[in-house]
Amino acid sequence: MADNVNLEVLSTRKGFNTAVKYIKDTIEIASSAGSNNLGDILFKLDDEEITSAKIGLLLRMLLVDKLGYKTASTNLCATVKNLSLIAKEFSKWSGVDLVAAYHHPELGLLIANPKNPEELADFGELSRHELLAIYAGFYGKETNENCEKAAALALKVFEGAKVTVPSALARGKYSAKKISKPKKAAPPAKPVKIKAASKTKLKHAAPVVQAAPQVKPSGPVKMTPRYAVIVQNELFHNGNVEAWKRIIASYKAKHPDLQVYIYYEKERILDINSLFKWGKVKHGSAIEFAVAGNDIQDVAKLQRYLTQGASHLFEAFLRGPVNTVLKLF
Repeated sequence: MADNVNLEVLSTRKGFNTAVKYIKDTIEIASSAGSNNLGDILFKLDDEEITSAKIGLLLRMLLVDKLGYKTASTNLCATVKNLSLIAKEFSKWSGVDLVAAYHHPELGLLIANPKNPEELADFGELSRHELLAIYAGFYGKETNENCEKAAALALKVFEGAKVTVPSALARGKYSAKKISKPKKAAPPAKPVKIKAASKTKLKHAAPVVQAAPQVKPSGPVKMTPRYAVIVQNELFHNGNVEAWKRIIASYKAKHPDLQVYIYYEKERILDINSLFKWGKVKHGSAIEFAVAGNDIQDVAKLQRYLTQGASHLFEAFLRGPVNTVLKLF
């Protein structure tokens, strides 16, 4: 047994305390999982320490090993956008408990009660080819072929197919419950300096500020919808790219715990420089962006600056000393 288990984490006080806390938290969640949906439990807890890796362990340990849920999975054949309609469909499935687990390409593993539209909305847009798994069961009671059928049918619903819900899945005690997150204490008020902000064009070079170190979120994060920025320049060229880099750097300096993702033609762009190569992004094209994090702010302002950066007015963002960050936010 000692050869198969890595106990090195317990050799330090910090590691031991972390393990003990994780076990206590898991026991608390497990005590509720026999009478509540696991997605509802985690949504209500809203604990930033429940990371993607821990969610995977909970799915295996609680739903599969402890409660015996049946599961089905697929790599989605198409992008799924209208999740509110899907939640409305699943709200009719009161004869079985369902948990949806989606492997988000940027945020990692996310889970939700698919009968709850607010939880399902946290998935954002489900991307084509990404993994989606459905768990179906009866809160610990012995499962049957109806659970296997429910998991398989639920996948078809996510992919847009029209299905006939068997009567055994439509009647029961597993109706969706209204879940609300606990209110967090508001941080103490800080004095705010009021300054006039430009509503249209950035005419002069903005002041500069040194970039803050990037902080990686420690727990589950949210992601905005994808917002489109229409290219107003004749071509999205190198100047536009450099403007976008400085705008995003300024945003992340102000919000180091937030991440900005860029998309073009439904694909994520890892290197913004690739947008101007060979002139593939022209006037009228739409480049999309999304922001992810725990406390998302200034998205509208970011979109306004990115729009200007994609136009002939991009040069306003290229002024100022090298290796500094514009103070735009």
